[in-house]
Amino acid sequence: MRKAKPKKRIILPDPKFGDVRVSKFVNHLMYDGKKNTSYTIFYTALDIVGQKMAKEEKTPLEIWKSALEKVTPQVEVKSRRVGGATFQVPTEIRPDRKESISMKNLINFARKRGGKTMADKLASEIMDAYNEQGGAFKRKEDMHRMAEANRAFAHFRF
Repeated sequence: MRKAKPKKRIILPDPKFGDVRVSKFVNHLMYDGKKNTSYTIFYTALDIVGQKMAKEEKTPLEIWKSALEKVTPQVEVKSRRVGGATFQVPTEIRPDRKESISMKNLINFARKRGGKTMADKLASEIMDAYNEQGGAFKRKEDMHRMAEANRAFAHFRF
């Protein structure tokens, strides 16, 4: 690289739970700099999760964290051109990228869902991910399946 690595920005923890991962999730959820709206959507979604999953012994925040872990992929495929042919090479994912991918998948599949409000859609996607169902979990399974199918090209890793 010609230039120095850019400095990592420090993300402050959220006001309610004091958790940095919640802040990152809210930042991914945000449109047009409307962070307050994003926080409202997220906290409302957690309230809905708490009401619907009252029989669980975990708190809504713990349910969200475990749902996030269940949709986190371990490997992905990257295109690598070797002598005119393009191979899908399975590679491990860096921890910060894993977290980012899982958050983005959860939010994108929640947006695609049918439902009244974004909080409802996000809550149902979180509950589905916690129960190992839903679009985000399926996406992770597909990524793993692709990597497994292309394991023969792992020696092209870069």
